[in-house]
Amino acid sequence: MAVSRTVIISCAGMGNRLGLGTTKALLEIDGKPLIIRHLEMLEHERDIRVVVGYQAEAVIETARKYRDDILFVFNHQYRETGTGASVALAAKYAGEFILSLDGDLLVHPEDLEQVLACDHEFVSGGEPVTDDPWLLQTYQEEGTEFVSSFSRTMGTYEWNGITQMKSRKMQNGTGHVFQLIEPYLPVPFLELRTREIDTVNDYERALAWVKNDFNGVGK
Repeated sequence: MAVSRTVIISCAGMGNRLGLGTTKALLEIDGKPLIIRHLEMLEHERDIRVVVGYQAEAVIETARKYRDDILFVFNHQYRETGTGASVALAAKYAGEFILSLDGDLLVHPEDLEQVLACDHEFVSGGEPVTDDPWLLQTYQEEGTEFVSSFSRTMGTYEWNGITQMKSRKMQNGTGHVFQLIEPYLPVPFLELRTREIDTVNDYERALAWVKNDFNGVGK
């Protein structure tokens, strides 16, 4: 039985730390915008919502060229709020689960298949590779690894912004996605290979990763 799921892609931010004058969802990686890379891998998902803010018209135009059944949600306070606010805005009338993805993220195609096959809640992360990571503290219990907390200083994995949670838990918030999740920890952990793009160094590493067929860590 298919999972009742709403996919929310947060693309409202300005990408100030990157300093390229464009929202990161429109960054081209090997000739293809990040938002299109997301949509290609989400081809069989029926309920996709993209949260827009900065350069909203350009994001909408780009996404609609690829797929015309996306719901666009405006975060008009994108300058003052984080991705948690964007998810909460798009969470109304969602399916049983919300799968939250950031628009500034590259995901290994094989690993996204694993995500889409998942029928339970999870918080995901991977090897720390970005310049300024949030880290995940985890523990093992009866053969399953659980995320117990988010930290700036301690943790084995880097939080990558991808999570699947019951939609009722994602309805309210103004900060970041991990702040929506924190009250419900511990949650099962899912290790994924991703590259987040916050800085120019991150961008260069992500580009090298894709050109190398998603092999290597790209440090």
